[in-house]
Amino acid sequence: MPGFRLGIYVFKDAEIVDFAAPYGVFSVARRVDPELDAFLIADAQRPVQAQAGFTVLPNYSFEDRPALDAFLIPGGFGTRQEVYNRRLHEYIRSLPESTLLTSVCTGSWVYGRMGLLDGLPATNRKEPDRVEAGPSGKVPIDRLAEIAPACRVSRARVVDAGRIVTAGGISSGMEMGFHLLRRAGYDESLVAEVARVMEYSRAYEAYREDLEVAAS
Repeated sequence: MPGFRLGIYVFKDAEIVDFAAPYGVFSVARRVDPELDAFLIADAQRPVQAQAGFTVLPNYSFEDRPALDAFLIPGGFGTRQEVYNRRLHEYIRSLPESTLLTSVCTGSWVYGRMGLLDGLPATNRKEPDRVEAGPSGKVPIDRLAEIAPACRVSRARVVDAGRIVTAGGISSGMEMGFHLLRRAGYDESLVAEVARVMEYSRAYEAYREDLEVAAS
């Protein structure tokens, strides 16, 4: 349990809340256990412009090979390019089997494109934006089914398939953060305390059971 490290991938046009929410959960949890850590990883160690011009400076690049217990891919418009990013795919495949592979929103498209969701349940965003709801658009969770036809698409808010953990829409990054604390070995009382400090207790209680855990 001590020293659990969450590495969050950031890329051009990543959805801000997708990566900020789990990062925020870990930030608050560090007040209880400073051994927890969350940090940003990018293809290269230079400023990354997420959606709406929000710019972040990653802590590490792929070449730095930081130690991490979980790797998280957020969603956002940029995932439409990231599903073809060979450097990202190579980095993911190089991670130890003990490293959890996680995603929020359309981040699961990347794992789907790599074939890592074949035979597993996974989820994605279920509410379309205006373009996705149009005649030529497609709801992201339906796009996941198209990208990974061998995946069993789930509508749960968080889906834990063992090594791979996926979360649904944009704000579900909060639930991903809480669930990763559980996977790190922390008990429910600590997770609930983090939710309380974040003034998120009502939502935490409402969403806590919206979880699918795949049978091993």
